[in-house]
Amino acid sequence: MNKRLLSFLLSALCLSVCAEVNYQVIPLPQQISFDKKGGYMLLTEGMTVGYPAGNQQMKRNAEFAAEYLGLSVTEGKKGADVSLTLGLKSSNPDDYAISIGKKGITIQGASESGVFYGIQTLRKSIMNETGEIRLPYAWVCGSPRFEYRGTMLDCARHFFPVSFIKKFIDILALHGINRFHWHLTEDQGWRFEVKSMPELAEKASVRPCTIIGRNIGLSDPDNAIYDDTPETGYYTQEEMRDIVAYAAERYITIIPEIDLPGHMIAALSVYPELGCTGGPYKVWGRWGVADDVLCAGNPKTLEFLKTVYGELCDVFPSKLIHIGGDESPRVRWKACPKCQAKKQELNLSNEAQLQTYINKEMEAFLAERGRQLIGWDETLEGGLSENAAVMSWRGYEGGKAAAKQHHQVVMTPTDNCYIDYYQLKNHDRQPLAIGGYLPLSKVYAMEPVPSDLTKEEAKYIMGAQCNLWTEYVVSPDHAEYMLLPRLAAMSEVQWLQPEAKNYEQFLERLTKLEQSYRRLGYKYCTVHE
Repeated sequence: MNKRLLSFLLSALCLSVCAEVNYQVIPLPQQISFDKKGGYMLLTEGMTVGYPAGNQQMKRNAEFAAEYLGLSVTEGKKGADVSLTLGLKSSNPDDYAISIGKKGITIQGASESGVFYGIQTLRKSIMNETGEIRLPYAWVCGSPRFEYRGTMLDCARHFFPVSFIKKFIDILALHGINRFHWHLTEDQGWRFEVKSMPELAEKASVRPCTIIGRNIGLSDPDNAIYDDTPETGYYTQEEMRDIVAYAAERYITIIPEIDLPGHMIAALSVYPELGCTGGPYKVWGRWGVADDVLCAGNPKTLEFLKTVYGELCDVFPSKLIHIGGDESPRVRWKACPKCQAKKQELNLSNEAQLQTYINKEMEAFLAERGRQLIGWDETLEGGLSENAAVMSWRGYEGGKAAAKQHHQVVMTPTDNCYIDYYQLKNHDRQPLAIGGYLPLSKVYAMEPVPSDLTKEEAKYIMGAQCNLWTEYVVSPDHAEYMLLPRLAAMSEVQWLQPEAKNYEQFLERLTKLEQSYRRLGYKYCTVHE
């Protein structure tokens, strides 16, 4: 009896000083199977992470794992306590499998990215960093449902420093996100350096003042109250290349967006001849949709766009290049002699087709560089160019129409994916937001593949994305608060099959993930509705 009591006390003591481990993380692995005989492995100081010799990506993976787990790195797998390997048989490169047993830990992936996601799962399984890490013997594997798992950040309305962009990328990596859609230009600011046109970023990145509060619904925004604080900043091409490399190490592709032909007031303030009226224009200090857009009938417009996008392609290796295409009024085109002459020349029946003309020109330009055009669902209105992809934000209908036409689609409807909306019903308990109400539960409830698509049409839904617009998001802390924990809900939408989702169980697992948020110093909404 005394020996049994002593054994029990020693076991209890071990549990009290060992770090808690739980493999039910976010996003939830597809399979968690424990060794029927029990047992556990202790990770302690001095242990090593081994990787295949000569593979630089796996070396970086090993360095990440060693950093997260407090271990050291060794080239080659022989004798390593944590072995990183390739060769998992799967058609999905992001699939991973983790084996914890007597011989140590093996994290295997169908590719280097799969190994990375396995490392992230193991990292999130460890609840705290105190004491030894006690890992139950188990087999854990995961496979994402969608190839495209995105998040958009608007850095045009408010500029965020490079240090935060890298932190943002780290947050995406923690949640298994693999696409960072970077919104770089707007009526309110131009953040992309174009070396052949240096004054574009130097001047168009400066907003002298910003409207105080909301201007939505105001009859005369020009007479609203503005602050006296300039909003400035743009990213040099060197900074952006560094960020691209930083993201690539975390298996995140950056999809840049330069919006056209609308949301171009900042650019027109520098090059007024590209507008239908000739200006003058000034960088907008208010929010909303401007009537002034790029002139579709001016040949200099395409010259300007091809110069900008040419340099954009030099910086960003992404296959997809986002051209925006949303919220572009055509009132100026209807009154513009140049636009009407172009419409007649091309034998077009309406102004919407002028936008398609620009889109097709840009699609051909990008195709010459091995790229693919993607735009918001308004690009459908004048007839979608042949190989273009669509982001469906005005509900699901645009995405469904595009899928029926066999165009690739990313679903990002406002009702489920616009995380610039309030998270709580009580607006007074939160920072200022654009309006709306998008609780955690509604993000989690999203289903990217509409049920009325055929099996063949459904194949064109490449994934889902949440969007953080920043009219009222003015600081990194505010951005993190709007992002988290709704990004966790989106990650399960992107990774899990519909039948595997369970909101109540998700909330239980979220309490564990929030421990990581606190440990990492992330700001997040602590109330879940």
